Amino acid sequence: MKFNLLYIAVLAFLTSCGQPKKKNDVALITEPQSYKIEEVVKNLNNPWGMTWLPDGSMLITEKDGRLIHFKNNSKTEIANVPEVYNSGQGGLLDIELHPNYSENGWIYITYASVAGPGKGGHTALMRCKLENNSLVNIETLYKAEPNTTAGQHFGSRIEFDNDGFVYFSIGERGEREVNPQDITRDGGKIYRLNDDGSIPEDNPFYNEPNAKKAIFTYGNRNPQGMAKHPETGKIWMHEHGPKGGDEINIVKKGANYGWMEVTYGVNYSGTKITDEKTRPGIEPPIYYWVPSIAPCGMDFVTGSKYPAWEGKLLVGSLKFAYVELLTLDGEKVTNREKIAQDIGRVRNVKVGPDGLIYIAVEGQGIFRLIPE
Repeated sequence: MKFNLLYIAVLAFLTSCGQPKKKNDVALITEPQSYKIEEVVKNLNNPWGMTWLPDGSMLITEKDGRLIHFKNNSKTEIANVPEVYNSGQGGLLDIELHPNYSENGWIYITYASVAGPGKGGHTALMRCKLENNSLVNIETLYKAEPNTTAGQHFGSRIEFDNDGFVYFSIGERGEREVNPQDITRDGGKIYRLNDDGSIPEDNPFYNEPNAKKAIFTYGNRNPQGMAKHPETGKIWMHEHGPKGGDEINIVKKGANYGWMEVTYGVNYSGTKITDEKTRPGIEPPIYYWVPSIAPCGMDFVTGSKYPAWEGKLLVGSLKFAYVELLTLDGEKVTNREKIAQDIGRVRNVKVGPDGLIYIAVEGQGIFRLIPE
């Protein structure tokens, strides 16, 4: 597939004509950058997470519980993956290497785990090492409780900051009335741990009685994108709204992002959730989508492969089958572009160690954009 972004800009303009403008709308226009789309890994079902080993090979999580090592154009299934609760949106989720992986060999994985009280599953973070195509030294660092058979909102993404703390997200598991705003309950949160799973004593609720001490933010709905800003080092994340109200947020210590007290979205039936879109004491999003794009996967464009896109933010769209490219002025979105249109349901988008943009697509595989 080959695309010229000038054509895309015209198409986006024509399809947007006649639609009412909303307060947070930024016009969908494009800068000239030609590319072709190349298939890298074929025949994947639901590639949720992807990362690269130092030799350039890839580790890919399939939601059904398989961990794939893709090397020299062949796929090897990794053994000894823990039991995964593969139900609804739950399964084997994100994967990330420790920043010092070359020295310590630690791999971090989030997944829906059956361990602990209750039927069903809940999101867990583990770390492990890879030896002879098998996971070894498996350690559970955090397990949300209690389990539930609800099929929605497991999160989950993983990111390290410049100080070596590991952040991961867990959705509110469909219990929107109770979990997001209650710091004594798991779900609807961003968590922060030391890399060994211990809880930093400067976490915002570390000294709160009965609080889940690993919580770093709350009032989140279902964050499925997380990335470290290449210049500021801040952790950015996005999360699904209901019908409308997907958000981009910057992770701030102890912040409440409002779900479901305030939202720009409505129920899927179209009925109102709340009259409030903002409230003092609740962190507003730096950007929100109405209508929803169903965002999944997130990264910043770095390097010199795409001169017109450097510094922009990549966000995959499950709903509309494209990747959104957002121009930033500091922490403000000033421009929106569509790339890789009609590629399929985008589950993840990341910039690889070669500087190229990789896109994981449900029911297909992993593609990359080759600039021309």
